[in-house]
Amino acid sequence: MKWTSLSHWLAATSLLSSVHGQNEWPVHDNGLNEVVQWDHYSVLVNGQRFFFWTGELHQWRIPVPELWEDILQKLKAAGFNGIAIYEHWGWHAPNNETLDFTSGAHNFLPIFDLAKKIGLYVVYRPGPYSNAESNGGGLPGWLTTGEYGALRDPDPRYTAEWSRYWEQVADLVKPHLVTNGGPVIMWQLENEYGHQFLDPDLKTPNQSAIDYMETLNDYTRGWGIDVPFTANNPNMWTRAWSKDYSNVGGEVDMYDISPTQPSFLMEFQGGAYNPWDGPAGGCLENMDATWVNLFFRHNIAQKVVAVNVYMAYGGTNWGNIAYPSVGTSYDYSAPVHENRLIGDKYSETKLFGLFMRVARDYAKVNRVGLSTAYSTDPSIFTTELRNPDTNGAFYVVRHDYSPSKEITQFRLHVTTSIGNQTVPQHGNITLNGTESKILVTDFPIGSSGKKLVYSTAEILTISDLHDRQVIVFWAPSGETGELLLKGAKEVEVKSGQDITFQTSTPDGLVVAFNVGETPGVLEFDNGVQAVIVDRQTAYRFWAPTLESNPFAWENQTVIVNGPDLIRDAKIEEDVLYLHGDWSIQRDVEIWAPSTVKKVHFNDKEIKVEETNYNSLAGVLEEAEATIESVQASLPGLTEWKVADGLPEAALDYDDSRWTDADHMTTSHPVPPDTYPVLFADEYGYQAGNLLWRGRFDATGTEVPSAVYLRVIGGLGFGWSAYLNGNFLGAWQGGMKNKTGDLTLEFRNTTLHKDQENVILVIQDTMGKEQREGALDPRGILNATLITAAGSPKNFTSWKIAGNAGGNHLLDPIKGTYNEGGLHAERLGWHLPGFDDSNWELGQPSDGFKGATARFYRTVVPLHLPKGYDISLAFELNHPTRAKLRAQLYVNGYQFGRIIPFFGNQIEFPVFPGILDYDGDNTIGLSIWALDEAGGAVDIQLKVLGVHRSSLDVFFDGEYLRPKWTDRSEYA
Repeated sequence: MKWTSLSHWLAATSLLSSVHGQNEWPVHDNGLNEVVQWDHYSVLVNGQRFFFWTGELHQWRIPVPELWEDILQKLKAAGFNGIAIYEHWGWHAPNNETLDFTSGAHNFLPIFDLAKKIGLYVVYRPGPYSNAESNGGGLPGWLTTGEYGALRDPDPRYTAEWSRYWEQVADLVKPHLVTNGGPVIMWQLENEYGHQFLDPDLKTPNQSAIDYMETLNDYTRGWGIDVPFTANNPNMWTRAWSKDYSNVGGEVDMYDISPTQPSFLMEFQGGAYNPWDGPAGGCLENMDATWVNLFFRHNIAQKVVAVNVYMAYGGTNWGNIAYPSVGTSYDYSAPVHENRLIGDKYSETKLFGLFMRVARDYAKVNRVGLSTAYSTDPSIFTTELRNPDTNGAFYVVRHDYSPSKEITQFRLHVTTSIGNQTVPQHGNITLNGTESKILVTDFPIGSSGKKLVYSTAEILTISDLHDRQVIVFWAPSGETGELLLKGAKEVEVKSGQDITFQTSTPDGLVVAFNVGETPGVLEFDNGVQAVIVDRQTAYRFWAPTLESNPFAWENQTVIVNGPDLIRDAKIEEDVLYLHGDWSIQRDVEIWAPSTVKKVHFNDKEIKVEETNYNSLAGVLEEAEATIESVQASLPGLTEWKVADGLPEAALDYDDSRWTDADHMTTSHPVPPDTYPVLFADEYGYQAGNLLWRGRFDATGTEVPSAVYLRVIGGLGFGWSAYLNGNFLGAWQGGMKNKTGDLTLEFRNTTLHKDQENVILVIQDTMGKEQREGALDPRGILNATLITAAGSPKNFTSWKIAGNAGGNHLLDPIKGTYNEGGLHAERLGWHLPGFDDSNWELGQPSDGFKGATARFYRTVVPLHLPKGYDISLAFELNHPTRAKLRAQLYVNGYQFGRIIPFFGNQIEFPVFPGILDYDGDNTIGLSIWALDEAGGAVDIQLKVLGVHRSSLDVFFDGEYLRPKWTDRSEYA
């Protein structure tokens, strides 16, 4: 992830294009195939140009393969023609011997079949380093011990490991390349690796980085990957890996921004992750639908022809898959929310996406002008882009001061095939505050040969129904619009408001209209229908494709108004089959070929009647189940059992099965202050909570009176220490330090002189850092006993407990990131099927006193109404700034984490499949109190959304919910 402003660079390259003739921009390919090509203007697939609009998702952040189709359908419905997916090496490689591409969501191959079925191209980004705000940036934890040398480097030890992983990935993905009939059209080498030059201005080569990139290139080509390679720089200043800048070595085929290549924003920020100390709700308020409207159109003004929205669907940071500063949510203010629901931001994204899908001329434009002189009001800034072949143009207008809140009315000077015009002829264009519009001239109406000379209302979509072409125009309610349709002579109002102005010209018919809440339909004598709607109505318009082609040609679409979502469409004989979602009763209207007489919605026929302008009108009856009714039917979370969550603090706890922490050397680049080495990496533990037990004697004259501990766990981590079962103190944590040190005095604790004394340290690790920080260890940097005289004294031995089985993949489905070393986790108390019949009754909302930990467990039966897509979440409430750390488990998955001391998230969506919607669900809650006040958490199950849907969330997901087996060996 990165956040960079590219405006100045894009302006320079775009203006450069305006002074070159179109024949001076060469069409490139990689010399291996001509299926995927590119030039200064755009990407081409099989010779066809297009605006490449992709959305990022990470399937390992939604570890339910049955739901991947839901996300891809929603992206296609919003006009996307591609997706980009990061792979996660660490997710697949729990140790240096195992590569798991088969267990549950570790099998990522279905995403390619789904993309091809739905009609989406794929940019595949396998790493080896991904970043993605993930644990270690996607590098496996075992790789970050220093044993494998420098990372992201030509070191042969590192090369041996990434090549073993990548060779298998390449073998799996190769059949899905576009050159083999699949959807994958690009392959990214590395990620955010801008190290080609020691000095980018002097172009001083960094030979080590170049050797690494060339090794990646050579190995991957050797494995048969023949699609173009891309790279994604961490910022605009590195200027690395572009053939337009240098030939020192390591350059890729297609680069983010480069003069002879298309302007490609590999990670255009659709939002941002919410850190632990971020605001409740994240950045939704700052990057909402209004933001989409302005910034997506700004990209068009900058002649960007390929955009990957990061993220289009964020998902969740379940388990310990995130790196330290990231909270549990990865919603990222994405158009499709973490809970899979869609709202106004998605709808505004769809307005943009559906237009760009039919704006075919934009795939080859020059930016020919930008100024305030285009407008009759100098406060309006306009960028003109023009296709050199068709002369079709796009005028992107906004306030010159883009944060302006002013409502400005103006007319626009445009150049058309019939000469210079000032439009509209009647009325004005309106810009309301931080708003932008894309207005067009000489816009082709599909492949019909008909053309709009101009329009001052924005186009939503076009569908060529053979006997007529339907254009949907939109503007905010209360505004006006005007168009000139070439070749038309007459128009008839079929529905909605009257025309406010019309005049016939030698070139066609000029028509002006008001935009209101009631849609209007104008029928022209040349077979064109104009459907005029306001923004809120446009949000409910869909243009599903009838075939799985990413190009989504206008003669292979229909238009549907009304539902909350249209997932797919097909026509068989005289029947249109639609699948989608809705909640409240909706009038539905469909523009389809005249051969269509019947409509089936979600496999059930709905009664439709033909309107006087040949659309089909019907009604989707109100869904019986609602948020309120489903919420009322949910069982209360009232029957809980509780057990001691930290028995390891006791002096007599049996730790004989723990791992001896006795290494006296380490490969870590930064050694510890004291020995033995107390780094969890050394002993095969890579995620979650760690428990350390250190022994010492209190004989002789040098009796310890305190202990100094310096612990490292990443930003936001915390730790507690106990001596012979008595609480010594805790590091509460925060977002400023990734280490925490305390000197803890033995004031209220009796030392044993006839036996060893034991200090327990429980620490929370927040995942590994990214980039070079991945080599930072997790554990204890310094453990020093201090005597009354102030002299140091050593411990006699140490032991460590981490996740059960360590890196030996005890649970292939959920993987090694899901669990840490808490007593409940090691023994499987969080798993379905564990017998808690001997536990005491206890409510987490009642809580407990004392600086200790408790584990709560309950079983919740769900029997939700079938035929609905229902989004559920758990809400964890707690005393403000309470000094506790709590973790939520749902059928064994760690799906929520709260740190009230500096965290704000309390709502944790959980996917169907993780939750059994028609069966019993095991819910676990760990509460660890870091001071004597103790801890309490109130937990509720909430309904976030209910829609009648064709999506079946009652699939058999039992394979995703492994049951308890005896884990006593890990006690």
